[in-house]
Amino acid sequence: MKLSSPGTSILSLLLAASLTQAWPKPFDKIGSLVLRQDSSSTDGSSSASASQTAAQSSDASSSAADSTITSGASASASGSSASASGSAAATTGASGSKETGKATKTNKSSSQAAKTTDFDPRLPPGGVQMMSPAPTEGSQYFKVGDFVTFKWNYTSLSVTPSAIDIMASCSLNSQLYTLALNQSVKETGAVTWDTGEYQRTASLNGQPPLAVETYTLVIYDAALSVSATAKAGYLGAFDQYTFGMYTPQPYVPLNGE
Repeated sequence: MKLSSPGTSILSLLLAASLTQAWPKPFDKIGSLVLRQDSSSTDGSSSASASQTAAQSSDASSSAADSTITSGASASASGSSASASGSAAATTGASGSKETGKATKTNKSSSQAAKTTDFDPRLPPGGVQMMSPAPTEGSQYFKVGDFVTFKWNYTSLSVTPSAIDIMASCSLNSQLYTLALNQSVKETGAVTWDTGEYQRTASLNGQPPLAVETYTLVIYDAALSVSATAKAGYLGAFDQYTFGMYTPQPYVPLNGE
């Protein structure tokens, strides 16, 4: 084996060191490129991510704004609708009240019209007292075809009827003959019966002719029936006056001549 001298060895080491320092380091450049690429990628990713986040934030903000505007518009519309509904309801309510206020007045009037006053039942019902013909004149007979007049006063009336009906009743044929309907009530009542006009038109009107018979004068409250029960203070049906009707007969001499 050939041994190198110490000097030669030192020289070789120095030369190798020189060559090593002069030769560029490929791993440093590769590392630098890798690092730069990573940095660029990272920066790009970060920028893209940031941009995306910003965009998403912007979209979210826009959506939120739109939602807010839409909600506001909806709320405003709802408020307007509610206000309009409230106004309509108020108008309708006012109209209904007027109508309900009017409706309540008519019923009240009807209620007042139908309302009656009760008097002490020990008091007598209202009646009629004949003036003409007077009861002191005795029985009266009227010729069919004449004018017959009746007059009377009222007694014991606490409530005056609005109107009265006046009839003549005949028991022979069970007929009611009308003398007057819905006659106004005055302090002194009166009616005149044209028996001649009635007799001439009776058959034309489908009415029975006046019979030779006894009649009863009937006077009663037009708001009630002739058979209504008499009440204290109110006019009861009056049927206490009777009179006779007759038709004249041709003269017949006693000796038949």
